[in-house]
Amino acid sequence: DCNPEEAENGISETTLGLFVIHKEGAGAEDEPGDAGIVIEGAKLIQHLKSISFGLVMLFGLIYALNLSYPQSLRFTFKFFQKVLMSLDGSKLSPKVQALKIKMFQ
Repeated sequence: DCNPEEAENGISETTLGLFVIHKEGAGAEDEPGDAGIVIEGAKLIQHLKSISFGLVMLFGLIYALNLSYPQSLRFTFKFFQKVLMSLDGSKLSPKVQALKIKMFQ
């Protein structure tokens, strides 16, 4: 929970990612009030209908704009790419391969 100013400050400090704003009183499982993509502190795309669609759009933008993953999140993005989206998934480290097997059992 945060006020709109705190949310905007957080967005402006984000290098690359998704933002989700829920309506007041809404739970995490409810539809977002707004969802979008942030690149270098700017809301690039807003009013996405779902977080999963936003993630796919984010990866499309990363590819189309030839962006690098942020250093602090590179392993998270590689996990999404290789395990969840099965892109370049044949080149997994042994640890990630073991995690993938456990997840899909």
